Amino acid sequence: MVNESPDSRPHRRIRPTRRGRLLLLIAAVLVLGVAAAVLVPLLTRESKTVEQARSLVIPEGWRASQVYAAADKALREPAGTTEKAVAAADLPLPAEAKGNPEGYLFPATYPVTSGTTPKSLLRYMVDTARSRFGADHITAGAQRNNVTVYQTVTIASVVQAEADTAPDMGKVARVIHNRLDRGMPLQMDSTLNYALNRSTLDTTTGDTKIDSPYNSYEHKGLPPTPIGNPGEQAMVAAISPTPGPWLYFVTVAPGDTRFTDDYAEQQRNVAEFNRNRRSAGTG
Repeated sequence: MVNESPDSRPHRRIRPTRRGRLLLLIAAVLVLGVAAAVLVPLLTRESKTVEQARSLVIPEGWRASQVYAAADKALREPAGTTEKAVAAADLPLPAEAKGNPEGYLFPATYPVTSGTTPKSLLRYMVDTARSRFGADHITAGAQRNNVTVYQTVTIASVVQAEADTAPDMGKVARVIHNRLDRGMPLQMDSTLNYALNRSTLDTTTGDTKIDSPYNSYEHKGLPPTPIGNPGEQAMVAAISPTPGPWLYFVTVAPGDTRFTDDYAEQQRNVAEFNRNRRSAGTG
C-alpha cells in the first residue's frame, strides 16, 4: 500500500520545459559518457592480466646444457640461471642420479609465463620424466634386462644419440645389451662427444684415449649418467631391443645403417663410411 501525503490535495504533474528537457538530456549523456570512460580502463586493465603462455620446445636427445640454455632464453633469465637453480630445486631424482637431472629433463613442449621460475620448470620436467619412466612396463622391462630404471634411461640416451631412425633404435639397443652381456666396452662415439661437449661424426684415435668416465672405449659398462634426455621411443627400444646377434654398427650413408656380429664385416662397412665421407668432402 502506498502511504498518503499529509496534504490530501491532489498534486499537479510537473512537466519540464523544452529547455529543461534539453538540460536533462545533456546530463544523461554526460553520465553515460563518464560510465563508459570508467568501463574502458577497467576492461583494459582486465585484459592485461590475461597473459599468453609461450612454448618451450625440448627436442628428444638434447643434453641438459642445451635444456638449461633454452630455458634461460624462454624465461628471459640471464645465461646460467636455470643451471644454478638445479641445486636448490629439490628435484625428485633417483638416488643413482646423485642430483644430476641429465636424462630426466623430459623432451616435450612446456608452456611458460612470467610466473614460471627455473625451479618450477625443472620440477615439471623431472616430474614428467618420473611419471613416464616409472610406468609399469618400463619397470618390468628394466627388471627383465637385469638393469635398473636409471640404467635403462642411460641406455636410452645412448640409443637416442646413436640411432638415425626409429627402427634402428631397437637394433642399437640390442648392440648395447649384447656388449654389456659379453663384458665388452660399448665403444660408442656418442659418449665421447658428451665428454668433449660436442657433436661430430669424426672420432680420432686420440679421442678414444681421453681420460673420462664417459670414454666407453677405455671403460667397460655404461657411462656414469645418461648422455642426454631420451624420448619414449628410445625408452621402449631400451627395454625391448630387437632380437639379434649384432655387436657392431655404422651408418655408411644417410638411411643406411649396417649391423653385424662379424668384426671383418664391420671393418669393411667402416671403410665404406670413410670413402663416402671423403667423396662428400667432409672427411
